[in-house]
Amino acid sequence: MPVNTYEAMFLLDSAKVAVSWDDAVRHVHDILTKHNAEIVASRQWDERRLAYTVEGHKKGTYLLTYFKTQGEDLKEISADCHLSELILRELILKVHPKLVDHLVNQAMTSTPGENEDTPREEEMDDRPRRRRRDD
Repeated sequence: MPVNTYEAMFLLDSAKVAVSWDDAVRHVHDILTKHNAEIVASRQWDERRLAYTVEGHKKGTYLLTYFKTQGEDLKEISADCHLSELILRELILKVHPKLVDHLVNQAMTSTPGENEDTPREEEMDDRPRRRRRDD
């Protein structure tokens, strides 16, 4: 079976991560390597207030990880993530082979939240807005 590259975003419990970031990363990496995954890149993405509570947590820390494994191992990786008290949520996506190098380089060099609040010039328009009835 061919080995694919995957992008995973893990939402971690901020309280546990604050105690020891290295132990938290090691925990996630141990889950991946337990199921024969080769870790390509991994970094802390951001710590944010969540839009809604996730398992009673209002804040979470994101860990972005790229790894290679066979598709059949994803089910076991996901199951172990669900059993972990540290990992609140995970999202694992398959990366197209042509995009792997670009995405890994971008993820390891960019800063989350960069230019987040400023809309690009082409997104802005000068059309008049309709008024609401209660105005």
